[in-house]
Amino acid sequence: MNTSSVSLQKNHLVALILAGGKSSRMGKDKALIPWQNIPMLKRVYQVASECTEKVYLITPWPEKYQHILPTECEWLTEIKTEGPLVAFHQGLAQINSDWILLLGCDLPLLNLDIIQTWATQLNQLYPEILAFVPKTPQGWEPLCGFYRQQIKIELQKYIDLGDRSFQKLLTRIPIQQISIDTQTEKMLFNCNTPSDLHSRI
Repeated sequence: MNTSSVSLQKNHLVALILAGGKSSRMGKDKALIPWQNIPMLKRVYQVASECTEKVYLITPWPEKYQHILPTECEWLTEIKTEGPLVAFHQGLAQINSDWILLLGCDLPLLNLDIIQTWATQLNQLYPEILAFVPKTPQGWEPLCGFYRQQIKIELQKYIDLGDRSFQKLLTRIPIQQISIDTQTEKMLFNCNTPSDLHSRI
């Protein structure tokens, strides 16, 4: 067993993939768009399953994706489609794990080695740190980050105030920024529009 595997088990790390967006800017479901002949959601699942103990998928439409994911995937139903922050909150209520790797379904360049390297650093974080998230010049990348289970307390307070912005949430909680380089920034590319997609194909 390698060092990263030991570290992951110590932290009881699971993954939660969000697949509840309307993909309005793309014009079709991003999760099902093939990237190198593999649907983007499936690519994200494959990486997540390699570096966590269990992978959960939260979506309002499980029937849309069951045919592309293995039976080992844990399906959670998104009751309210109010954006990623609320979906994360709903997922957390159904997950019992020390750390959650939160992922969007539109990360076709997700890199297993980078994610595993980040995961090995979780043991080094102070107990009060609730999130370990990369930040680019454009802002935080909340849908490719690690969150401690205890964040759900702050998340509930934040949602009760009527806020839905992940960016604002991450300025209000104890957080450790993940340092990124050129390779990491490339990995964080996500597809929102047809032009985004065509620019990388």
